[in-house]
Formats: sequence, C-alpha cells, structure tokens
Amino acid sequence: MMAGTSKESLDDLPPSAKLVFKVLEYNGPLTQKGIVEESMLSARTVRYALERLEGIGIVDEDVYFADARQNLYQLTPAADTVSGDGEPCTAD
Repeated sequence: MMAGTSKESLDDLPPSAKLVFKVLEYNGPLTQKGIVEESMLSARTVRYALERLEGIGIVDEDVYFADARQNLYQLTPAADTVSGDGEPCTAD
C-alpha cells in the first residue's frame, strides 16, 4: 500500500471505488454480492474497492444477520458529508 493512505480522500481513489461508493450511497447497505450485481464490477474489483473505502473510513463492515457468511457494507456517518464532486451532500 501507499505511504500516507490516511490522508487519502475519495477523490484520490480509483473509479471502481467511487462507483462502489455511489452504489452504497443510492442503495443503502448491501452485501458484497449485492454491490457486484448493482455495479456490474467483478467480485475481485469490488473487494479491492471496499478495502480502499474502509481504509479511508468511508465504509463500515457489519455482520449480515440473514446470512452470517456474508458481510453488510454501509457508508459511515462521516461519508454523509462526501460526494463524488467534493461538495457536501444535502438532504432535500
């Protein structure tokens, strides 16, 4: 990994991570399989994107109680103030 990843922001991430962010922003919490289906990215690409998003504190991973073999991914409260264009999100 790169040194200084803690200073990384959403704008610094690859397009796949930005797409995963948007999928979670629009659809709410999803499993990795759900993200793969919604984004049409490969499972490996989604895994990498989720690692990068978790690394900068934008995504949380929780247990998916319907199937404990899977995890549920959701945006953190801090991610509510971030959008792809760098502008704060507003709840209209």
